[in-house]
Amino acid sequence: MFVIAHGFTGDVDRPHVRRVADVLARYGAVVTFSFRGHGASGGRSTVGDKEVLDLAAAVEWARGFGHARVVTVGFSMGGSVVLRHAALYPGTVDAVVSVSAPARWYYRGTAPMRRLHWLVTRPEGRLVGRYGLRTRIHHREWNPVPLSPVQAVPGIAPTPLLIVHGDRDGYFPLDHPRMLAQAAGDHGELWLEPGMGHAEHAADEALLARIGDWVAARAS
Repeated sequence: MFVIAHGFTGDVDRPHVRRVADVLARYGAVVTFSFRGHGASGGRSTVGDKEVLDLAAAVEWARGFGHARVVTVGFSMGGSVVLRHAALYPGTVDAVVSVSAPARWYYRGTAPMRRLHWLVTRPEGRLVGRYGLRTRIHHREWNPVPLSPVQAVPGIAPTPLLIVHGDRDGYFPLDHPRMLAQAAGDHGELWLEPGMGHAEHAADEALLARIGDWVAARAS
């Protein structure tokens, strides 16, 4: 069974999230959900911090169906959440796929990430998030700062880990996936995808099918 963790400002009703679910459904059962503060989900987004609790609840719910294998597949913010979840809840998933994830927090090195920081940190940005992007963002800063993705990765072993990143990602350049892969060591696999942009929007059917094949080979 796949549990899909969408990116920031996504939700289960977004076409790009539905497309991911439709392709992966060819390889097994799929659970989708909206993180807190996204779409019709209650609460407010903490942009990757408390969302690990949402994923933990979704994985536990998925296990309740009696499936022998549960795999998390996350994109961007969701990609960071699946990494932290696997480290903080060891043994609860059978493989982890992280697509277009950051390696470290507070990155502002690209124009899209500077816009995202404005959206999250400014009152007027949070209004845009609420009314323009259907995403309600918490006004409080992280306290304490959560474990970063690159710090979490060593704790995932021996669970199989796949890191996927596009070489045209406008949010996070290639030093992010390379840092994650280095932290993973021998238990992680890195795919750098030529011509791919960022997250669900950029993950085409062929890539999603390859991810499905990878999961089928390692979580069976």
